[in-house]
Amino acid sequence: MKKLLTLLILLVNLPAVADTDTYAIDNTHSFASFTIRHVVSKTTGTFPDIKGKILIDRSDLSKSSVEAKINVMSVNTNHAKRDAHIREKADYLDAGKFGWMDFISTKIEATTQDEGLLTGNLTLHGVTKEISFPFKLLGFGNDPWGGQRAGFEAHTVIKASDYGFAWGSQPKGPIGDDIEIVLLIEGIKSPPELKPW
Repeated sequence: MKKLLTLLILLVNLPAVADTDTYAIDNTHSFASFTIRHVVSKTTGTFPDIKGKILIDRSDLSKSSVEAKINVMSVNTNHAKRDAHIREKADYLDAGKFGWMDFISTKIEATTQDEGLLTGNLTLHGVTKEISFPFKLLGFGNDPWGGQRAGFEAHTVIKASDYGFAWGSQPKGPIGDDIEIVLLIEGIKSPPELKPW
């Protein structure tokens, strides 16, 4: 009887196990799209090569986390000559020197069961800045191949000049300073020990 009581006390005092799942970012179904002013209109493009992992605590979103890398060389604006120009030129992406964008979350504030504000450090063009942006958890489901998936959407605006891009500091230049970003991310449920890259 004494042993049983001891066991019950130990079980009661065990820390609660978080309902956390790990999702690897599916590179073929995830996109980081951007829109920027060009002269008097806007132009858009995407970075389709994304790696990383997302830890989701379904009982408490604030305990979740994100790590992601975006391949700058994968930029696609639907114009090969322009893509090569903005990849290679030092005053644009300079991908030969700064080949990846990195994001590591530092805090998540849940506003509803499936929405919140994600804060973290974004490293772009050799500069690291803290940014915050709203996100939405689109849902969970089984895929046709026996896996489990989760969908996410997020929107934010960053300033090119904050990351050392010269065009952003020219108020009357042909390229705008504000970069609108839309993230459409699909994750595949993976082992907890998954390395993001």
